[in-house]
Amino acid sequence: MSFFSKIFGGKTDEAPSTGAAIQKLRETEEMLNKKQAFLEKKIEQEILLAKQNAAKNKRAAIQALKRKKRYEKQLQQIDGTLTTLELQRGTLEEAVTNTDVIQTMKNAADAIKHAHKHMNVDQVHDIMDDIAEQQDVANEISQAISNPIGFGEDIDEDELNKELEELEQETLDSELLDITLPTNKLPEVPKEAVKPKPTSSKKAVEDDEDMKALAEWAS
Repeated sequence: MSFFSKIFGGKTDEAPSTGAAIQKLRETEEMLNKKQAFLEKKIEQEILLAKQNAAKNKRAAIQALKRKKRYEKQLQQIDGTLTTLELQRGTLEEAVTNTDVIQTMKNAADAIKHAHKHMNVDQVHDIMDDIAEQQDVANEISQAISNPIGFGEDIDEDELNKELEELEQETLDSELLDITLPTNKLPEVPKEAVKPKPTSSKKAVEDDEDMKALAEWAS
């Protein structure tokens, strides 16, 4: 049984799936992180114990420092192991992504192959030639239909132009007859005669009296 088989619990002839391997790597990383935290706590305890016994029990202090060194070595090994596991997990995750991409591309290629299963290049060229030929036939038919053969061949173009000129002249004459010249009208004379402004009778009497007084004074 290989090393990886022992770790992942698989058989030698059956490799674990990438999903299962990634999950197992994550579980192992979590376990090592917990052990790492435990060792860090043990190192702190050994340092504290060494400080407490540094003066009164030198032997106990040295033993505490020795245990601290072992814990630090284990912690260093766990750090290296975690780095390796993280790299492996990243590689597996990338492999899963690449596998999905390749599978998608393969499915697309199979679909294209199936779509082209009943076609080949020669058939496509033949179909395009048929389409072009039928398009030419359709254009000839449309041109033949749009050409009014047998209609209007006995019509004289000069006679038509002469008739058109006569119609234009009639239209011009009609427009000239409809034009009316403006007439200069004098203002209307009022029906009733203008009455002279009446002279005030009082003023006439006063004028007569003044004339009489002037005649008497002169005599």
